[in-house]
Amino acid sequence: MELSSQAFKHEGMIPSRYTCDADDISPDLQWQAVPDGVQSFALICDDPDAPMGTWVHWVYFNIPPSTHSLPEGVIPVQQPDQGGRQGTNDFQRIGYGGPCPPGGIHRYYFKLYALDAMLDLDAGASKQQLLDAMEGRILAKAEMMGRYQR
Repeated sequence: MELSSQAFKHEGMIPSRYTCDADDISPDLQWQAVPDGVQSFALICDDPDAPMGTWVHWVYFNIPPSTHSLPEGVIPVQQPDQGGRQGTNDFQRIGYGGPCPPGGIHRYYFKLYALDAMLDLDAGASKQQLLDAMEGRILAKAEMMGRYQR
């Protein structure tokens, strides 16, 4: 499976539009080469360079199997128009919270999982709850990383 964005290249700089320094909206994402048998997708975006440990920026799951892209600016609500459910990020908000590093260049990993089931999780779930629910259900994983410095 391959994950990409028109907003930035893998290992490239994330434009400020997608950060707390500007519009703080989610970037567009597209994926391809999806395996057979996918029943849902899940997405996690996190920053392993945060001073207090990995910081979670986005938790999104039960994305319908027919979906192969997300538009820019997914609305931060529990059940967005694209389908699926959004969880709680480390800003204690539902949906996407953009890069907002206190200093230095940070890496932001967007990780997409193809799953063999819809998950029995409520909107607002944490990253850990999602990881636990996905255990043994992952058919494929794709990842891209962007960088940001204030």
